[in-house]
Amino acid sequence: MKLATYRINHTAPRLGVVQDNHMIDLEDVAKIKEETLPLTMLELIDAGLDEVHRIQQLIDSLTDEEKSNCYYPLSNVTFLAPIPKPRKNIIGIGLNYTEHVAESARTLDTSKELPQQPVIFSKPPTAVIGTDDYIIHNPKLTQQLDWEVELAVIIGKKGKYVPKEEALDHVFGYTVINDISARDCRRSGQWIVSKGQDTFAPMGPVLVTKDEIPDPHNLNLSLTLNGVEKQSSNTKFMLFNINDLIEDLSTVFTLEPGDIIATGTPAGVGAGRAPQEWMWDGDIVKATVEKIGTITNTIKKLN
Repeated sequence: MKLATYRINHTAPRLGVVQDNHMIDLEDVAKIKEETLPLTMLELIDAGLDEVHRIQQLIDSLTDEEKSNCYYPLSNVTFLAPIPKPRKNIIGIGLNYTEHVAESARTLDTSKELPQQPVIFSKPPTAVIGTDDYIIHNPKLTQQLDWEVELAVIIGKKGKYVPKEEALDHVFGYTVINDISARDCRRSGQWIVSKGQDTFAPMGPVLVTKDEIPDPHNLNLSLTLNGVEKQSSNTKFMLFNINDLIEDLSTVFTLEPGDIIATGTPAGVGAGRAPQEWMWDGDIVKATVEKIGTITNTIKKLN
């Protein structure tokens, strides 16, 4: 199921299902069927995949007349980030593709050796924006605004000390994230100022439940800047796959429903190019992951 948080005009955020080129509003479905349904993405994640299956059954039972009262053309809706306000920081994974390790070692102060354990950082909830929102460039903070397309994993079941063989049982679904990075804002090896500025986590456009992506380790991902391809790879090239990451992270802290793991980016970032390339006011960046979709954002200079 493709789930979305959206609005029409200036309404409050609503929860919907994308199907047949329409947004199916779940609050409307609940009223039509006289049922109680989750009204936010976090409520639905808490309810679990069984609730997703129940929702699909309700949608399948809609008559044509009932559909006319809860189906909205996608052209009439505005997509928000699937989880507009995460409960906790996004968990970021650095240096998780071999070629990205190499390019970072050439141009940044990172090791050329492959990590022996996942490199973990975080991005605060205030970094999250949706597709078509502006990425704000504050020139007083950075002159090196960079891009990173990534597959994001959404946790659906609480877990501590999760063995890798059971890791995917804890996944609710997947989305796309662009891990925006200010390369000149790292402080003594710490990345949160570089990674955690407001608007530095574009996400979406939808959250795809894991049943629609049986193999998350074979997804193409790519990124364009002003129509020119900058990144193109596949999640099969992760150094630490999703199973590895969940096992490792859950030994450090408890994973909970709604947690977001950004699994790392492949080679092709601006910092790794010769000469280096950065994003500037008016640039349009598009990040795509197969089976999920594309998020599009424009850079806007903070005056």
